[in-house]
Order: sequence, then C-alpha cells, then structure tokens
Amino acid sequence: MLRVHDPFRRGQLAIGALFFSLGFQYATWASRLPAIKSHLGLTAAEVGLLLMATGIGAVSAFPLVATLMRKLGSRQVALGSAAGLALLLLAMSALPNYPVALLVMFCDGALVGGLNVAMNAQGAALEVAHERNAMAKLHATFSGGSLGAALLASGMNTLTSRVIVHFGVAAALLLLLVGYCVPGLLTQDQAVEKKDKSRSRWTLPSRVTLWLGAAMVFGTVTEGAMNDWSAIYMRDVAKASAEVAPLGIAVVSVMMVLARIFADGWRSRWGDGRIVRSGSALAGAGLALALLSGGVVPALIGFACVGLGIAAVTPCVYVAAARSGSDALTVVATMGTVGLLAGPPVIGFIANASGLVWGLGAVAASAVLVSVCSTRIRWTAATG
Repeated sequence: MLRVHDPFRRGQLAIGALFFSLGFQYATWASRLPAIKSHLGLTAAEVGLLLMATGIGAVSAFPLVATLMRKLGSRQVALGSAAGLALLLLAMSALPNYPVALLVMFCDGALVGGLNVAMNAQGAALEVAHERNAMAKLHATFSGGSLGAALLASGMNTLTSRVIVHFGVAAALLLLLVGYCVPGLLTQDQAVEKKDKSRSRWTLPSRVTLWLGAAMVFGTVTEGAMNDWSAIYMRDVAKASAEVAPLGIAVVSVMMVLARIFADGWRSRWGDGRIVRSGSALAGAGLALALLSGGVVPALIGFACVGLGIAAVTPCVYVAAARSGSDALTVVATMGTVGLLAGPPVIGFIANASGLVWGLGAVAASAVLVSVCSTRIRWTAATG
C-alpha cells in the first residue's frame, strides 16, 4: 500500500478499493453480456434468467454470509469474496454451455452478497474507530469502479474481440486491488462486535432491523428503477430526441456521485436521519412534479432531484444496520439486493398495465416511503 500515515485515510483507501472492485467486476461482465449471449446462443428470456441467477445466489447466500461474518469477521469475508469475484471472471470468459453459465452466475451473486455485507461492515467500523464519516464517499467509489470498467471495456474492444483477454486483464487488476487492500483493512469490526459477542447463532430480525430493511428496499427500488426506466421515459413519454434521451440516466448518475462525494460532510452537520428524510422526500416530490408537468426539461430536473436526494440513503442505512450487529447488516444488505433486482421488473408490470407515468409514479411513492420508514429508525446524530 502507498505510504499513508493517517490511519483513517489508510483504511478509507483500502475499503474504497473494495467498493471500487465490486463496481468494476459487475460492470466488466455486464459490458460483455451481448458477447456472452451470442457465444451461448441465448434468447432474451434466457439472458433474463441468467441475470436472475445472480440475484438468487445473493439471497441464497444470506445464512452462510451471516455465519461467516460472525466466525471470521468482515476482513476475511471481504478479501475472500473479492478474490473469488476476480477468479469468476476467468470462468465467465470460457463458459461451455448454459447450465454452467447459470451456476457461475449463481456463485457470482453469492460472492457479491458476501462482499457487499463485509465491505459495508468495514466502512461502518472505520467510522466508529475514528469518529469520522466516510460511508458516502465509499459508495461513490463503487460508481467509479463501474466507470473504470466501462473505459477498460471500450479500450479492450478496440484491441480484441476475445472475451478471455478482456476478462483476464480485468481479473489481474482486481487481484492487484485485493493485494492492495490487505494492509489497510480493519482487523476488528468495532461497529458490530459488541452486538454480536454474546450470540453464536442467527436470530430473528428485530423490529428496527425490519424498518431498516424496508428503507433499504424502497431506496434501492428507486435507484434501480431510475437506472432502467429513465431513458425509456425520456424517449416514449417526454418525446426527447435520440441524442437527449440518454441524458436522463446521465443526470441521475452524475447527481448521485456528486452527492455522495459531499454527503459525509452533510451527515456530520445535520445527522443521518435528517439527510435520509429530507433527501428521500426531495426525490419523491421532485419526480412526482416532473411527471405531472411532463416534458423534457421537467423530467431532467426531476431526475436530478432523485439522484441528489436518494444518493445518501443506502450509505446511511448501512451504517445504522452495522451498528445493530452483523446479522442486521446481512439482513438489510439482502433486502437491498431484493429491492434492486425486483424493483425494475415491478415498475415494468405497472407500466405495462397503466402506462410508464404511473410506473415512475410508483418510484416516486417508493422514495417517499423511505422517508416514512426513516422516522422509525435510530440514526447517528450530527457531530458538526
């Protein structure tokens, strides 16, 4: 690791590398999905099932992840999961048939579930150990990883069409990131160890954990649905041109990254609860007004409100869940995965039955429900 003398910065860089690696790994294989589809001769329905296998793997791994978090701690779970995801890219580059592809994607989802829980536990532990906010910036590096993977995919496509070469380079970079993380990761989960030290097995989620999970579900539904449906709304409802339509997702993404860069300062000044309540309310109200107004400009303004308002929700919820123990964190992370995967199809069903305006209206309602759930959660107080 680079010589960083500040322990907080050293830990922040190491944990940020984990977030970056998750975004990088996901975007790498997603960028080559058309090539995988062509190689295996898959239909659109089979591709959908392939993607669903990832979600099933993440949810199915929940009991194992909870057990490993208690027995091994977040450091070992994070390093093992990150290394496994790097090696899985090599398996994805040489898929012999569809059943093997389903198995590989199931394993990918399970490892994603493990890394998601472990890296957020590390982030929460860093905040507790140094009494400084860091989680929002860590989540911003996930988006940086996705961007890095997109740039690498673009460059590799100009050099070679062979997926195995692309994924081999990406896997090597990911393993280097894992090695970089090792010295800087926290060895103790200060944020959760007091909650878990008296328990040896998983217990039923508490009421607070369920409220946290509900907030996470509605928050990730909002994020996922905007990623999948904003461009279609711009083209089919707002009647934007082909050049302007992609700006919908661009506005959401840019606002989310910018908000997450500054959100740790906002958390220190106003507290996590106020940030989640006001941000989710802004997202819901802004999107609702945009849908009622119609047109391209109101849509872009409404999408910007969603990106700005929803950006800090998941980082704050992860911190609150980690403070309730590793079991709570695992439950909340799993529910977040469910929301992220189930949200876009549900919005699609609503849009198919009643129109896309009603579908995105459900997204606005989901954002408002985050604010409602947040009133039942004990949040970290402002420190600034």
